[in-house]
Amino acid sequence: MNVQWHLLLMVTLAATVIPASGQQAVPEATPANIGVQASIPDFSGIWRHGNLPWFIPPASGPGPVTNLSRTKDTGVSDYSSLVGDYKNPILQAWAADVVKKKGDLSLAGVVFPNPANTCWPEPVPFLFKHAAMQMLQLPDQIVMLFNENHEVRRVRMNQPHPAKLTPSWHGDAVGHYEGDTLVIDTVGVRTDRPHAMIDLFGTPYTEKLHVVERYRLVDYDDAKDAMQRGTKENRRAAGPYNPNYNDKYLQVQFTIEDEGAFTTPWTAIMIYLRDRNEWPEVVCAEGRFAFHHDQSADLPHADKPDF
Repeated sequence: MNVQWHLLLMVTLAATVIPASGQQAVPEATPANIGVQASIPDFSGIWRHGNLPWFIPPASGPGPVTNLSRTKDTGVSDYSSLVGDYKNPILQAWAADVVKKKGDLSLAGVVFPNPANTCWPEPVPFLFKHAAMQMLQLPDQIVMLFNENHEVRRVRMNQPHPAKLTPSWHGDAVGHYEGDTLVIDTVGVRTDRPHAMIDLFGTPYTEKLHVVERYRLVDYDDAKDAMQRGTKENRRAAGPYNPNYNDKYLQVQFTIEDEGAFTTPWTAIMIYLRDRNEWPEVVCAEGRFAFHHDQSADLPHADKPDF
């Protein structure tokens, strides 16, 4: 009996420390967020906006300089007469004077030079004049390809601006994700360059220019108000918005501040649609006399093919 009792006690004790057959011991609890990464939105592919000029004013609050010249038929911005509203309260007095003088040139029939029509690199946010943009999302950077003039913009991810910043054509851009939003912060855009302006109205900027962009994928209900404002304000070079479009929209909201040129920070919006077609390439050919003096000009050409 004593032997049997001891055997029974050993089996009972063993059962309390050894898991049953086919089971595993429960590991120690670990924090739920270890190894879990937030979902990154897919901004890859080609996007088009089709607006000239390109900024859509906000529903309320300070917004971009808009065109005083309007078409007679639709009342939208007259792309052939770029007369910026120099009375926009965002402009400091000297900046308003610059915009007014550019507008006077346009009213006189002179197409004044800007980065696009003289084939110079375009500063942010003038850069968004391009109708098409392709975004490449890499682990350590975002690369934006623009369809005209071989413009390429690089955004370093999850890094600060350098303490000693060397100004560049597109400025120093750093980005990070906030949930479903890509946030890009840009400073250090060169001012010692021809045609230092942020829009087609000649609105100037200084070395204090600071641009923050917020990119989100949205549905029609989220984009329709901005698109309606854009249709009323801008010439739709790409034609009316496609009523059968059933993809996501890319909404970009800009906050722009420059204590050297503006009286207050101001905002603007752009709405892009996905383009599933092939990537177009547009090469700039400078013809400054044709652009600025309405004279015929001999654009670059070759007497015979080089292929």
